[in-house]
Amino acid sequence: MKKYIPLLMVFGFLFFFQNCASQGSVDPKAVNALVDSQEFTFYAQRANPTNYDVLNVMTSMPNATATRMLNLDGSYTIDVSKNNLDVALPYFGRLYNATYANTTNNSYRFTSKDFTVTKSQNKKGKWILKIKPNDVKNVDEIIIEVYKNGKAYVSMRSNDRQPISYDGYIAKSEDKPEKEKL
Repeated sequence: MKKYIPLLMVFGFLFFFQNCASQGSVDPKAVNALVDSQEFTFYAQRANPTNYDVLNVMTSMPNATATRMLNLDGSYTIDVSKNNLDVALPYFGRLYNATYANTTNNSYRFTSKDFTVTKSQNKKGKWILKIKPNDVKNVDEIIIEVYKNGKAYVSMRSNDRQPISYDGYIAKSEDKPEKEKL
């Protein structure tokens, strides 16, 4: 009987870690339905800047880890619908045409009504969406990679700044009330 106790402990730990790893994932059928309908919201959890000046400042701070990621609070999103693209993401990096009078233009905050979406899915079930907004002058392309468990990776390519990427997840779009006209 004493021989089986270590074996049961190993299986118990494996079962525990397997359950922890499966938390936070979404059913692959639900992810496919969200991407097929083009009605979803991407919630950014981390920003991954590529500018080494930003990375050097981040690592020079006291008690800082040498990571390339900035944790975000979940309020930064990309809302995708059939006729509207609403982007609200922060930007950390080098701007080539910065505006000092209106600093709200230095992050990614725009709404596009004229955009094209190209979807493709690989053999393993990962979706790749390439979104090209036609009515936004500084954003060239948004690439969203959606995995089977609902996790997503977004890469932003712009004309006037260095690229940046974001890690997060997708979920069903929430109904937002219409803003009253003043």
